[in-house]
Amino acid sequence: MSQATDAATLEKILAGAAEAARPAAEATPAERAGWLTAVADALDAAAGELVPLAHAETHLPETPRLAGELKRTTFQLRLFAEVLADGEYLGATVDHADPDWPMGPRPDIRRVKTAIGPVLVFAASNFPFAFSVAGGDTASALAAGCPVVLKAHPGHPELSAQTGSIVREALIKAGAPAALFNVIFGQDEGVTALKDPRIAAASFTGSIPGGRALFDIANARPRPIPFYGELGSVNPVVVTEAAIAARGEAVAKGYAGSFSLGAGQFCTKPGLLFLPSDHGLTDALRAALAGAPAQPMLNDRIASGYTSRLSELRKVAGVEVVSSADSPFAPTLLATTGKQFLEGGDTVREECFGPASLIVTYTDQAELLRLLEAIEPGLTATIHGEESDADWLRPVLPALARIAGRLLWNDWPTGVTVSWAQQHGGPYPATTAPTTTSVGTAAIERFLRPIAWQGFPDALLPEPLQEANPWRLPRRTDGAR
Repeated sequence: MSQATDAATLEKILAGAAEAARPAAEATPAERAGWLTAVADALDAAAGELVPLAHAETHLPETPRLAGELKRTTFQLRLFAEVLADGEYLGATVDHADPDWPMGPRPDIRRVKTAIGPVLVFAASNFPFAFSVAGGDTASALAAGCPVVLKAHPGHPELSAQTGSIVREALIKAGAPAALFNVIFGQDEGVTALKDPRIAAASFTGSIPGGRALFDIANARPRPIPFYGELGSVNPVVVTEAAIAARGEAVAKGYAGSFSLGAGQFCTKPGLLFLPSDHGLTDALRAALAGAPAQPMLNDRIASGYTSRLSELRKVAGVEVVSSADSPFAPTLLATTGKQFLEGGDTVREECFGPASLIVTYTDQAELLRLLEAIEPGLTATIHGEESDADWLRPVLPALARIAGRLLWNDWPTGVTVSWAQQHGGPYPATTAPTTTSVGTAAIERFLRPIAWQGFPDALLPEPLQEANPWRLPRRTDGAR
């Protein structure tokens, strides 16, 4: 078990991050792309030692889960190298001086984004690679040119230490500043770092209480900083009568597999299934869950929280058990009516992190809209329907768009691909910053801030704004791309 970082070491790490901020921000996109690729190569080479270590600390299966997650992690790093090569992330914009501008004579003004400064990343428990030490937050912050102080999750400390060592060594060998990346341990130490004036932004993936506490600390600083927290989500799924008639059994199987995947320890786990009152899928759902194995949970704290939360759900008036097993961690499916759901209060509406889900039946479109109005916003919202449902679903779409950052059609939310168009965020409590994403190439935008340069001679402008455009970046000039 790794010990909490001592005060002297923490101070050295924070001072080093502040010192590394300028050279990191001034490094060319090609140089930073080289750093990210070097880290990806080093992690791939170390898979034989990292995957078994992750299994030992998290109970997650080595294959395909952890091996695949490590590949996702290195893919993210290489994708951000492509973002850097593309150059559009900088948003370079040039407005030449124009004496005839309709608002009056316009000065020469040029805008570009730059690194925000040292970033504190709080690692997640449920993805020991992809949302942890070398995960998406670290990759996007490094790509932006920001030093990273990584607060390790206590659920996998030895893996965090080993991964951190590999990342740090790879960065240094690739020519990055020596203090560009470091790992710290300890809850109090994470809070101390968050309060430190040298930290310019922070990111977090975890529980609503933990994330909200850190968010409040970040905002209570004498100089508040951006805090990008991914907290909780119930991820509703709406199924129409036409979908049930066309492929009800397939929907039941897909749902059962999605909410029980990885013992339900995904932020995108579908926690609410809205079905028509006469859906007739009960037998199919039970059959889909029959014999489903109990999977160990990540750690004792999460397991205890899940059993307590599930116990509260089962006690709510009108909530019935559809499928369960003797093992406390086997998938559990519950059900209630729309009326009882609306009367059930927060207990039925909040996330239950683990292998449980709740069916809510609706009598008609009007009741479905009332139910959607009552639930908390989240990361995703899903529809299983047919094209013949278009007119019936059209009024439902605004209700779903209001509460989610990603809408899915005839798919399941537990797959979150890493791509240019991905959006992994949503209104609070899904995230503390609903205009951003923590997955996909747009994640880099969290760690950049724009600066406008007005009237400067060409020789003093940053390269992306110089008249010759030496980095050959895509940019908007006098309003034209």
